[in-house]
Amino acid sequence: MKLFITGISTDVGKTIASSIIVEALQADYWKPIQAGDLDNSDSHKIKNYISNDKTVIHENSYKLNTPASPHLAAELDGITIDLKKIVTPKTENHLVIEGAGGIFVPLNDKDCIIDLIQKEYKIIIVSRHYLGSINHTLLTFEALKNRKIDIAGIIFSGEENKSSESIILNKTGVKCIGRIEQEPYFDKNVIKEYADLFRDNLLNV
Repeated sequence: MKLFITGISTDVGKTIASSIIVEALQADYWKPIQAGDLDNSDSHKIKNYISNDKTVIHENSYKLNTPASPHLAAELDGITIDLKKIVTPKTENHLVIEGAGGIFVPLNDKDCIIDLIQKEYKIIIVSRHYLGSINHTLLTFEALKNRKIDIAGIIFSGEENKSSESIILNKTGVKCIGRIEQEPYFDKNVIKEYADLFRDNLLNV
């Protein structure tokens, strides 16, 4: 199973969600494009959050120096992102693939994050509540649906908003895999607790 983790925007909790999913499935992890924070990248964070010894963290296809949209970060590094050079790692294990920002974050003049998604990927959307988040979540869902991309489920992150969650689930019909509370901190123990809670839902997507 290959699960692609995308968010409705940036800073919605994709890496925490990815850590939980990786730990729950003892899956491999791959972040195709890392822009900025190369000394404390999302791959580093995953490694620090998980407890299992089965997970393999695969190398980024692109490591960009500037914390910016990938198309700009690449331009500042004097390169152009080429989709042909972004190849899914071969593994017999489950694979968790973490996107960057939302699905229409540009990679170059032509391609966006959504263009990275392969037919065999199942999508998990991470949604966080803020003013406008219902619209962003529904737009993400519709864009994926329009391309006939398989949406496995949604994870809500942050403070609970029952009204928003209810309208999103009713309008999309998508499965809620779980919700990640606004925790005071995340460490291996907290990630493992959520992994245990989410495991059954993840195995049935």
